[in-house]
Amino acid sequence: MLPLGNLERPLRFPWVTLGLIVANALVWVAYEVNVGVDVAAEELGFRPCEVNGSCSQVGQPWALDSLTAMFAHGGWSHLVGNLVFLAALGPLVEGLVGHVRYLLLYLLSGFAADALQGSLTLAFATHEAEIPNIGASGAISGVVAAFVVARPFDRVVAWVPPCLFVRVPAIALLGVWFVIQTLEGIYTLSHPESVVGIAFFAHVGGFAAGAILATAFLPDAWTRHLVPGWSHAPHRPVH
Repeated sequence: MLPLGNLERPLRFPWVTLGLIVANALVWVAYEVNVGVDVAAEELGFRPCEVNGSCSQVGQPWALDSLTAMFAHGGWSHLVGNLVFLAALGPLVEGLVGHVRYLLLYLLSGFAADALQGSLTLAFATHEAEIPNIGASGAISGVVAAFVVARPFDRVVAWVPPCLFVRVPAIALLGVWFVIQTLEGIYTLSHPESVVGIAFFAHVGGFAAGAILATAFLPDAWTRHLVPGWSHAPHRPVH
């Protein structure tokens, strides 16, 4: 099930969301397709073992790897799936928190994703610590969480393959998604022999960071949703 948006016009043109979509697409088309995913992952990916020095550094320092890894993907489906989430949910969040704060939320969520996934890998799955992590999923998970904080009861249009479209409250659709990521992550940690190739706790870490940052950027969001009688006037965007 893929979210397609809530049909609400953004409060401002989503320049940052558009720029992030273009940047991710360009890295894939102009670089990864040419050199191959394996080479790109080695050059751009984040390897947890570099953080504690249990493996040699490949390319740039691990902190910079964490940034470049946000713009690399493992295939067309990985890229398209991530960008659909970003295009569907990013514009509204960007409109509410402002361009600069939105970019900050995106990047910090991506770093938090690597921090959680990397620390758990080093603690419980050291045999995977040299595998480079790539993808914008962690950063986009932060945007997903921000959408839930800002508009939990908005009905999001979602596509259910092959041809069904439904409208579901954001907190139901995206909340279930988060629970699934958490359960899948716990399973992979408790079954180290299973190799699924998905960093589920990166999604969890990005989501947690996005929820915290969105709460800081939109301090009245929870009061607006949870306190009876609170004004439901549209939130005034920041600049």
